[in-house]
Amino acid sequence: MRYVQLRAFHQVAISGGFSRAAEALFLTQPAISDQVRKLEEEYDVLLFNRNKKQVTLTHSGQKLLEITHRMFDTEQQALELLTESRALRSGTLRIVADAAHHLLHILGSFRARYPGVQVSVRAGNTETVISSLYSYDADIGVLGEVPAGRDFEVLKLNSTPIIAFTSIDHPLAGKKSLTLMQLAQESLVMRERGSKTRQKLEDLAATSKVELRPVIEAEGREAVREIVASGAGIGFVSAAEFGQDSRLVPITIDAPETLMDEALICLRERSGGKLVRAFLDMARSMSAD
Repeated sequence: MRYVQLRAFHQVAISGGFSRAAEALFLTQPAISDQVRKLEEEYDVLLFNRNKKQVTLTHSGQKLLEITHRMFDTEQQALELLTESRALRSGTLRIVADAAHHLLHILGSFRARYPGVQVSVRAGNTETVISSLYSYDADIGVLGEVPAGRDFEVLKLNSTPIIAFTSIDHPLAGKKSLTLMQLAQESLVMRERGSKTRQKLEDLAATSKVELRPVIEAEGREAVREIVASGAGIGFVSAAEFGQDSRLVPITIDAPETLMDEALICLRERSGGKLVRAFLDMARSMSAD
């Protein structure tokens, strides 16, 4: 008795047909039929009643299915145990984030629990995060705008308004708030196109018939922060990403509040991976605390 024959029989039985079994096992229908036929011939037993419309189990086939159910279930449990142990001991988790500081508290706890796992974190805007997940160049993404559709599993981290900020030496550093019209008269430092923070800010200004034109366009949040800290102009960021920097002061935007969501996302089809699931479960438990 060969494993491939039992596997072919089991898949035909649970799929209800040879064509569907072939698709599930990434084999041709003749190959599946041949394996089942050899199994029946070797043991002189009929496992399926075959007709043009459907394939049904015989009494012997039903008895064998009960056994193969237990067999392949045990195999799957063993596989999950072994792969989980290996992945959580020495795997690699790749994260691409539009703002890595949203992850800091999670990363610390994750590394403490799974010290053998290597974690790589790289920066990118929303477009980079999405494309990296689709191309399998990253396992988990962190971004400020939850994508539409059903391709992703999403865990929301926080939601905070967009604010302006400037250096402590800037003439407007003492202002508590500025209108969009006032901001439009200043030297603005903005993220590259593709940044959701910039897009939302420009959409907000457009509704008020105000155009915000950057005098400096910088790639990445840290680049904007350093340019603004030098006194070159006013930048924008979500309140959660402002952080602590003695060189900078926050300024509220006097306009309808525009919120930036920050979320962990992964492709739904890959959400069952051991490392991905462990990271999401830890993030979820910490968010609930």
